[in-house]
Amino acid sequence: MTLTDHGRAEAVRAIRRHRIVERFLADMLGYAWNEADRLATSFEHELPQEVEDRIFVALHRPEVCPHGFPIPAKETTEIPAMPPLYALEPGDTAIVAVPGSTDPEVIEFLDTLGVRPGVTVEVLEKHPFDGPLVLRVDGIERTLGSTVANQVYVRVTSTASGPERNDPRQRNTA
Repeated sequence: MTLTDHGRAEAVRAIRRHRIVERFLADMLGYAWNEADRLATSFEHELPQEVEDRIFVALHRPEVCPHGFPIPAKETTEIPAMPPLYALEPGDTAIVAVPGSTDPEVIEFLDTLGVRPGVTVEVLEKHPFDGPLVLRVDGIERTLGSTVANQVYVRVTSTASGPERNDPRQRNTA
């Protein structure tokens, strides 16, 4: 399915509104980041533009939602692509984003490893044949299997070969 230019602009506006509402629920009302997603959908479509704009300013123009995904600029029709954590290679570093739709048990497991939205991780090893990743998280080595690592998305900050790359393995998430 392909969206028209107008349809894409509307979709990005809806994603922006959703992420701003999530940020409001988490930052101003104290909801956990994984609860904010569920609640945001219940009133985001009725939010007037004027209210959205004021919430955005009151939150000091946040760049990411509580899950770690970028809040699109108001005038854009693009959402930055974010690869799954498992697409990274040894030497790559990135900032974590975890979808709100992720299984609560997976979120709990990731939390025990320190893999939370906004945390920087470095890939130390990637074992072949869908083997696990060995990560450095807050100075501690952690191991994460491919199934879970494919449910975590990242904003690449550097790669073993240099600064952030535009990688065809990257996927958009909404």
